[in-house]
Amino acid sequence: MLTLRVNGESRTLPEPLTLQQYLEANNLVLPFMAVARNGDVLHKHEYPQVTLQDGDVIEIVRMVGGG
Repeated sequence: MLTLRVNGESRTLPEPLTLQQYLEANNLVLPFMAVARNGDVLHKHEYPQVTLQDGDVIEIVRMVGGG
């Protein structure tokens, strides 16, 4: 089991997942979003290669338009 902090909330995963798998499993694949892992902003093409590790801090930000 691994424990992550996602947008300030603790999450427990039963097995290691890639970032892409985590996002898809939680319906978080959005057209305009940014994801940071441990303070480093990732490019979308990196999501399938990034395996989440115990203690990772993930921040997911959606871009919202308006005026």
